[in-house]
Amino acid sequence: MAEQRELDPEDAKIVTLARSARARTGAAEGAAVRDTDGRTYSACTVALPSLRLTAVQAAVAAAVASGAEGLEAAAVVTGADAVDADSLAAVRDLTRTATVLRADTAGAVLEVLG
Repeated sequence: MAEQRELDPEDAKIVTLARSARARTGAAEGAAVRDTDGRTYSACTVALPSLRLTAVQAAVAAAVASGAEGLEAAAVVTGADAVDADSLAAVRDLTRTATVLRADTAGAVLEVLG
């Protein structure tokens, strides 16, 4: 069941970016993160023979490569029943308290991890 709360406009934005990343590539998941300066980064699942990243890991990597020192929030659009441990760990490596949103493919937020 979807969360019954109004999303902050900035959180809604990263959910939309995550949906777009997934739709654009046809990947299993799409993700977006917002750094502590308000910049956003989106990515999708990377599944190459020599490199495998969850969508969240790829978005966090893009943020770090651009100089982000912390995250305010992350969103993942997925068909999975939970945010996987590797994705959550990547977010927590930068900021232990960042909000993580899990949304379905229609963009409905199903879970909010604080």
